[in-house]
Formats: sequence, C-alpha cells, structure tokens
Amino acid sequence: MYPIKFENLYYDKIWGGRDFESFRDNLPNGNIGETWDIACHPNGTGIVSNGAFKGIKFDELIKKYGDDLLGSKINKEKFPLLVKLINAKDKLSVQVHPDDDYGKRVEGELGKTECWYVVEAFKGANLVVGTKNCNKEQFIKAIETGIFDEYLNKIPVKKGDFFFVKSGLVHAIGEGVIIAEIQQNSDTTYRVYDYNRGREIHVEKALDVIDFSLKGHNNKGLKAEFSGYTKTYLSLCKYFAIEKYEIKDLLEEESDKERFFIFTAVDGKGIISYDKGEEVIKKGDSILIPASLGKYTIKGDITLLKSYVPDEKKVEKEIIDIIRY
Repeated sequence: MYPIKFENLYYDKIWGGRDFESFRDNLPNGNIGETWDIACHPNGTGIVSNGAFKGIKFDELIKKYGDDLLGSKINKEKFPLLVKLINAKDKLSVQVHPDDDYGKRVEGELGKTECWYVVEAFKGANLVVGTKNCNKEQFIKAIETGIFDEYLNKIPVKKGDFFFVKSGLVHAIGEGVIIAEIQQNSDTTYRVYDYNRGREIHVEKALDVIDFSLKGHNNKGLKAEFSGYTKTYLSLCKYFAIEKYEIKDLLEEESDKERFFIFTAVDGKGIISYDKGEEVIKKGDSILIPASLGKYTIKGDITLLKSYVPDEKKVEKEIIDIIRY
C-alpha cells in the first residue's frame, strides 16, 4: 500500500468559474464549479492516478483490498466520505440536505452533513449558514416572494474560515470563494430558491427537513502546538473528524489499521514519505492514506486538512489529554 491519489472529476456548473487554474493545470473547458477528488459514488467514482494501482477505479480497489485499504472498522459496502473543491463565481442556490432517516426513506441514499473550509476568498466572498429571525411560516412566504435576505444568516468570509453544515441547516455558498467541502458520501440536495435560473427546486422536501433551530458559525476549533507543526481540531461527529495541520518542518505519524485518513492540501507544498517511497502533495491535492500504510512523515511548508471517520471517544480522549494539566 502507498498514499493514493485519484484523477480529478470536474463538473461544469452555471455558477462555476476558472479559479482552480491558480493551482491546477488540467481543467477542461467551461465554468468548472466542482472537482470531486476523493469520490466513490454512482455520480462520480475516482480512478487512481499514481503508483501501482494507476487506472483502477476506486470501487474496484475497495473490493480487492478491503481492510488493508479502508480499515477494519469501515463499512466496505459504501465509502463514507466525499471530498470536493468548489469554485463559486456566482452564488449557489439556497438549499438544505436531509438527515439519514429522511434521505434513505425518500431518496434511497444517506443524508448529508458536510463542512466547509475557505481555501480562497475573493472580493465580496460570503456564505449563508442558517436562518435568522424567522419561523417556518415566514420562511414559506419568503420562498413565494423570493425576498430572502432578512432571513438568511449571510456571513462575509476570509481564507481559513471553517463551517460545520449539519443536515437540516439552510445554507448557500456565495460568490467569490473556493471551498474545500468534506461530507457524507451523498449527492442529495434540496434547492429552496435558485434565483430564477430555471433549475428544479424542491420546496416541499426542503420544508420537510429544515431545522430552524440550527445555527451556523465560523468555528475556530482547538489548536495545539507541537514541534514542527500545529494541529487544530475543527470538527468531530460520527460522520467525520476534521483536523487542520499547519506544517512548517516535519510531521511524523502512523496509519490506523481501523480506518483510512485523507489529507487535503489547502495551501503550500510538501512531501509524504513512507517505507517504500514518497509522494508530493501541493495545494489543491487530496491523497488517501491506506489503513495499512504504517509510519509516514510529511515534510514541507504546507497546510492540510485531515479527514477520517473517527472513533469519537478516542479523539475526545486525545483532546482531553492535550488540555489536561
């Protein structure tokens, strides 16, 4: 096993742009809104782009290598995560995602809880995370009139901001951002309002799943200093843990036989070294660390998001051990 990269899966969107060209040289023509970089879903499955497994589809790799690839505690029937980058030159629809129960019952797939990390923020960059000053009846009226602003929690954002977007939370990605989105492996979205762009909206389903009590905010996390790097715990839930590593020198870690890790580079460049070789990782790249990889190091000046399906109690203990005196 070795650190695995996948071909970028690009999706043309009416709100997309060309900003990925600032760190990618393989963009197809069009207004590219999304790149799925770690993906194993019917709407997009990655193909290995490096090493001995090059050319193999992700689902085939899982079938062949199972625990060695994903870990003994990970369900092999459905890969649990989806890692994307999103480039919004125009605002996305006002939308919401269902929880697992509703998603499986109505759509036949899981719901979607996700998180956003702001990779780049251009002039006027903003995000909508939640509603404000309204109840369901007022929000229904806003849908009918298209006058939403007073009820949407619209936040100006900057590079490095982080938001946890729970299923049921109304949200929208505003214009002028590149976002790293790490989420449950689902592609179910209910559009509440789409600025009269002619696409399908899903008001009835959206109103079924919106939780008006949910609030969104910029999460600073819990930061810990170590020799050569800092580690910030940004998010912990049953679906995923997100940790931000800011490496200035060297990080030494070991894989977990129970679970895979994913590193997504949001700034800088580094080298992942392991027993049998090394892989370069730079801004915009995502790479999967197999459960059986063993010891590895990351060297360079690089900022990474580490995502994985956690043993929540184990991570909680790790955090408590850091802050306990």
